Order: sequence, then C-alpha cells, then structure tokens
Amino acid sequence: MRKVLAGLAALAAVCGAAVPAGAAVAGGPEADLAFHGAVSMADGAVGVRFTPANHGPSAAPDVTVRLRWSAALADRQELPEGCARSGPRVVLCRVGALPADGLGEQIALRVRLRAAPSEVLLVLDTVWSGGTVDPNGRNDRQRVLVLDTGDEYYF
Repeated sequence: MRKVLAGLAALAAVCGAAVPAGAAVAGGPEADLAFHGAVSMADGAVGVRFTPANHGPSAAPDVTVRLRWSAALADRQELPEGCARSGPRVVLCRVGALPADGLGEQIALRVRLRAAPSEVLLVLDTVWSGGTVDPNGRNDRQRVLVLDTGDEYYF
C-alpha cells in the first residue's frame, strides 16, 4: 500500500495532478488543515467565503480546496483568481502555502446554479496538501445544507 501511495505522490509531482490529502506518503510532515466560513443562497446564487487554517505541526507548502455542489452550476461563472471550474458541479480553489499554526487568506466566491433549487448541499474538502499528511481529516471536510432563504450557514 505504501508503494502505491508513493507512486501516486510521484505521479502527481510529475504531472501536476491532484492527489487527495490523505494519499500523501506515510511518514511525511503532518499538517492539520481546517476550513471555516459561511455560505448563503438566494434565487440560485450561492455565496461562499471561508478561511483556511493549519493547526500544524508542520507548514503545508501548497493547498488546494474542492467545492462541490449537489446541483449543477450555470455554464458561465465569474470566479476569483486562483479558482477554476473542474466539472459541472465542481470548483477548485488554490489556497497556497499555509504556515504551521497559521491562517491563510480568506477566499470568497459567488456561483450561479443552473436552476434555482430550494436547497443545495455544499461539500468543501482538501484535494491537495503539498505532500503533508493530515491525521485529522474531520475538520478539512465540511458538508453544509444551504436553503434558499438568503440566510448564512456557518461551518
């Protein structure tokens, strides 16, 4: 199993592919990543803002977050720098380096859904952690049910 994980990490380094944070080679530096913020929805427009954190003990040299919605996104989106569409329901955002026991810059984006559902599920998780191992994967994966009320839901 360790050889498979090492192979995935090596392939990612060569190809620039995203490998899940938990797939880092065992025995590597540890970084406890977390994301906290708020999300709201009104008339099919979803606003998300979150602040990445690293509770250490090591720095994470490069972090990427995936945001997935249970409903399809509209074809045209205006995304902030560092964020890119990766599928019909997925946006990836580069967080960058996170120092040990430090916070990253807040990321804020607004997406439009293809339809205007009464609710949508947002799943936010780490897809790349720069080769660090996160022993506490519970706080770097958030699932938020957002109702079309305009109210903010905190995670």
